[in-house]
Amino acid sequence: MPLKKEQLIDINFTSDGFILSGTLHLPATASPPVVIGSHGLYANRNSPKQIALARACNALGIAFFRFDHRGCGSSQGTFEKVTSLEARCTDMKDAVEMLGNRSEVGQAMGLFGSSMGGTVCLSSAPGLEISAIVTFAAPMRSHIAEERPGLSNCPSAPGIFLDARKTNFDISANLSSVSNILVIHGERDETVPVSHAEEIHRLAAAPKKLIIQQNGDHRMSNEDHQNQFIHEACRWFESKFRDGKNSTSQINP
Repeated sequence: MPLKKEQLIDINFTSDGFILSGTLHLPATASPPVVIGSHGLYANRNSPKQIALARACNALGIAFFRFDHRGCGSSQGTFEKVTSLEARCTDMKDAVEMLGNRSEVGQAMGLFGSSMGGTVCLSSAPGLEISAIVTFAAPMRSHIAEERPGLSNCPSAPGIFLDARKTNFDISANLSSVSNILVIHGERDETVPVSHAEEIHRLAAAPKKLIIQQNGDHRMSNEDHQNQFIHEACRWFESKFRDGKNSTSQINP
């Protein structure tokens, strides 16, 4: 039975003993597919990018769940003590498991990640049943930590020092197990070089697509780029969810 209107539902769940906070954008559709969003290193679930994508997905009958990783936003944990790629991947996997047990959404799932959140999606996907992935400005290795020890001079997080042993990573070896991915990146990204997107696309399995936004930056400050991102991401999720549904119906007529 269709829902009367779109809803915002606050959801808490547990990962490694930390209570994490999230928001589910639920469309007026019964058992919709759901996209799970992973924010950037110093961001939280209230990033404008995620909220805009959530609303656009809802308009297509797709649910969207955005949550704060441990140590961020309203979730538990001290940022500099609990932040690592491995920890964030555990957060993501626990979010997937939690949503898989909720009646409001269907079983088809997609992942969206911005900056480090994209790395989280790429790292988590091989162990999950995921229909589609969209990343924006995702690093495939921790060049930032190598160039700026501790990431301590990030202007958005003054005074925070991270343990480089926890933040160093290279996910290139796992990318051959990742497919159904749309990679979007700014040509002039000042934080994560565009070469990362090109390498991710080259190493990932098909189907895959690469969009380089000309003169685009890490924050996607250009309004035309923002509109392109929303349009292309929604089209990718919608097509992959539809392909998966058609595939299932063919196997089980």
